Amino acid sequence: MTKRINKVAQAAGIVAAMCFSAGGLAAEDSEGTGANLTVPEMTSPPLDPNAPLSRVAFGSCFNQNKEQEIWRAVRAAEPDAFLFMGDNMYADKFSEAGERLTSPALIAEAYGELARSEPFAELRRDTPVLATWDDHDYGLNDAGADYIYKKQSERLFLDAWGATQSDPRRGRDGVYTSGVYGPEGRRVQIILLDTRYFRSPFKPTDEPKAPGKEIYLPDDDPQKTILGKAQWAWLETELKKPADVRLIVSSYQVAAEGHGYERWGLLPLERRRLYDLIFTTGANGVVILSGDRHLGAIYRDETAPAYPLYEVTSSSLNAPSWSWAQGEREPGPKRIADTYGDVNFGLIQFDWEADALGLELRGGDGALQRGVMVRLSDLRASVN
Repeated sequence: MTKRINKVAQAAGIVAAMCFSAGGLAAEDSEGTGANLTVPEMTSPPLDPNAPLSRVAFGSCFNQNKEQEIWRAVRAAEPDAFLFMGDNMYADKFSEAGERLTSPALIAEAYGELARSEPFAELRRDTPVLATWDDHDYGLNDAGADYIYKKQSERLFLDAWGATQSDPRRGRDGVYTSGVYGPEGRRVQIILLDTRYFRSPFKPTDEPKAPGKEIYLPDDDPQKTILGKAQWAWLETELKKPADVRLIVSSYQVAAEGHGYERWGLLPLERRRLYDLIFTTGANGVVILSGDRHLGAIYRDETAPAYPLYEVTSSSLNAPSWSWAQGEREPGPKRIADTYGDVNFGLIQFDWEADALGLELRGGDGALQRGVMVRLSDLRASVN
């Protein structure tokens, strides 16, 4: 099934070559502004809001042109749902001159290639898939609020993932969404943030490739944002809803330190705002899930005011970084154990009887590679 993209209100003569903060030069879009493009609708069963969750799988960074076997390992884990955390396909390409090419047509083409993956289709037949995006399925490496095709990209995203015409995302900017699943006492809130549509430019490094400042530097500019005004207000409302566990999906890392790639710590005031919001709303049971890095890792951040925040980074589903796969390491002051550099997906196991969560990273064969058990009582703010 396909859905037709309405023509967006943008001048036909727009200059499409422009510079991004770190994504390189986006070469010209010869395909126009995205009018009349169609994408396959990648349907999956709805997630039952009343059924308690036992297992939730998650992952990021899937190259639609590479091997597809990871989906069979995900399916064998029998998750109640799969959270696609971004870079769900790769739409931007390099020109012969080494410039990054981006266009609505390339985005639509990449969704079509993803939809043709039979192993992914097998997963979708019996497993609900909930998705947000990161830069490469948004349309351009490291792109943020200044991405010129973000409105077209949002329409393609919503059509590809089967958003109904009554879906709130159809009437607002950004692809953030949430839901609460399970009965009282076993309620799981899943919050998928949009860390691209509104995000201010990161501060470029003054020493490219230097350890800890490879591409970007931390920036205390109070005018800069990751989520944008409307999404911050929405998130506050969501965190006030009753839930026993909250899975907050950020496409790139929140707690991680020690590297100069995209992460919340590059805008430390925004990260502090997130931590403070969890505290002031009384949102117990928060676990952060992230991707983007082409490595897997588990973090514990004790600087959060409410309680220690755990984060599981799962990346990549089928395109591991050569350097991480060869054993290269990076500083990780908040990391539990070492990174995992091969293909991986994440799995949350809910042990409701024991009042505990299993936070896991699994390899391409489904075997456990990293894991930690967390008691839900440790994810509740202390009462004085």
